[in-house]
Amino acid sequence: MSDLPERSWFSRLGDVFGQTPNSRKELMEMLRDATDRQLLDGEALNIMFGALQVSDMQARDVMIPRSQLVTLQCDDDLQNMLPVICNSQHSRFPVVGEELDDLKGILHAKDLLPLLLERERGDFDIKDCIRSAKVVPESMRLNVLLQEFRSTRNHMALVVDEYGHVVGAITIEDVLEQIVGEIEDEHDVHDDSYIKLLDDGTYTVKATASIEDINEFFDSNFSSDGFDTIGGQLLKSFGRLPERGESTIVDGFEFTILNADSRRLRLLKMKRPAKPERDHSGTNNRAADGKE
Repeated sequence: MSDLPERSWFSRLGDVFGQTPNSRKELMEMLRDATDRQLLDGEALNIMFGALQVSDMQARDVMIPRSQLVTLQCDDDLQNMLPVICNSQHSRFPVVGEELDDLKGILHAKDLLPLLLERERGDFDIKDCIRSAKVVPESMRLNVLLQEFRSTRNHMALVVDEYGHVVGAITIEDVLEQIVGEIEDEHDVHDDSYIKLLDDGTYTVKATASIEDINEFFDSNFSSDGFDTIGGQLLKSFGRLPERGESTIVDGFEFTILNADSRRLRLLKMKRPAKPERDHSGTNNRAADGKE
């Protein structure tokens, strides 16, 4: 074996493109240049950009919020569980006790299939079917979480805050979508699933959400003149393709870019306009004048 130290990926990339990038920004410019010279195709470039940005994103950015979780009660019988499982069309369900923070485990819907063939199910106990739940902090980086999903072969984790309270859930699909783009299946729906309320009162919004849906959800008045999606509205506001972390205000709403590739916006954080503080000066003046 060679005694030479292993060369960095940046260094090896420099051999291909003629120079070694000194920063992520330079690396991204080199990749864009490689695409312009047709050394990379556009989809490959977008996946590379997504992979680079995932290391800056945290579980809280893409998790399914607590309010949208579909859970099962550990003391429910099979007859009560099956409608919930069928109607939600999910494959994995957190199983909880009296409250969401009393986490018992994860139920895989497929683990119930053998039971459906049995005529006698009176001795059913969900504790015999559930698997241990993976719990991660909301600040965990997505690249680290992806590695853990791969090493443990888990596909879902529950997300907790600094006090140990469950604030949401995240799946391996949620992470992969930040790299390769939207992964749709026959059960995906196209409504307010594009909008997720976070515990701090802000929202994560997919850039492909239609302006019509955004206006209906937020009771806002974003113009759809020339653009169908909220991402298009932001491109107009910035006048260019913004980078991750950049913010802008449109019609009083604050938008922050959470994820974008080389050609389009992917995920946004959206904050409602702050309510104006009530002005009590007039009341005070009337009181001073002796008027009601």
